[in-house]
Amino acid sequence: MFVVVTTVILYVFGFVFLYGVVRLGVRHALEDLELQRARARREEELAAERDRSFMRDNAFLAGS
Repeated sequence: MFVVVTTVILYVFGFVFLYGVVRLGVRHALEDLELQRARARREEELAAERDRSFMRDNAFLAGS
């Protein structure tokens, strides 16, 4: 009987531990995804600003 109780307790705690590990991994993945999106948005804004300043400085290339 002691073996059954010990096995059940370890089994339950194993699932609780795995739940915590998976939850932690998902949280870190979502944080990384959020940072990646912000970085990509910032790079896109910088590229658009470079394009605008290039066209402003070299209007003869833009045909304006």
